[in-house]
Amino acid sequence: MAPFEIMGVVNVTPDSFSDGGRLADAAAAVEHARGLVEEGAALVDVGGESTRPGAAPVPVEEELQRVVPVVEGLAALGLPARISIDTMKLEVARAALDAGATYVNDVTAFRHEPELAGLVADRGAGCCLMHMLGEPRTMQEDPRYDDVVSDVKAFLEERLAAAVAAGIAEERVHLDPGIGFGKTLEHNLELLRRLGEIAAIGRPVVLGTSRKSFIGRLTGRDVDARVHGTVATCVLGYERGARVFRVHDVAPVRDGLAVAAATFRPHGA
Repeated sequence: MAPFEIMGVVNVTPDSFSDGGRLADAAAAVEHARGLVEEGAALVDVGGESTRPGAAPVPVEEELQRVVPVVEGLAALGLPARISIDTMKLEVARAALDAGATYVNDVTAFRHEPELAGLVADRGAGCCLMHMLGEPRTMQEDPRYDDVVSDVKAFLEERLAAAVAAGIAEERVHLDPGIGFGKTLEHNLELLRRLGEIAAIGRPVVLGTSRKSFIGRLTGRDVDARVHGTVATCVLGYERGARVFRVHDVAPVRDGLAVAAATFRPHGA
């Protein structure tokens, strides 16, 4: 097994925080995904609904129109990468799995539509369960925790147990602490500092820091100029237990992680 995997972001949305509107049609999205795979992505994550802070929900039919042609186009290419559908909706996930996706990335960890867990189990798909405080529309208004790492860990343990109870094989589940999803700058930094506590749950940790606003606050860079900060968070995350990295800029992150993996020695080794 590779020491890490990169999940390339393919947003087919008009309003995502970083790249909204850039992939306005299916052909452009498929070509973009092909490039991400050539750069080293092992998964491509197709999303048709923005989950940026303040984002409004998207109707099911509109989300289907955005993502299904992209998944179909990617499946037809036979690329050496798994296709992930980034959705919280049962109907969208079912259509994407029918079209060739094999992985479901749900930012609500099956809380929005619990039946989605049963679909993932029935299809033998992989999945990512993420922590989010509240919902995208309100999550950044006033996030509070007793202890952000302990609270996130307890949530992920509970959602993992729920997924397994729904019939999903534990080895098919990845966990995401949800950097930027209902967290302040200090919450995000504390999660990065203590990421090993999340990794101790025993499932692969997905880290999604790519181009996020906390990097902008730390560096003073606009969203398109945060690649160096993103690489730094991924390398630090790798050393602290993350193994899957959801990013927009695959090549530089791959290079940073390749160096980190070559020099990494677990504590006590």
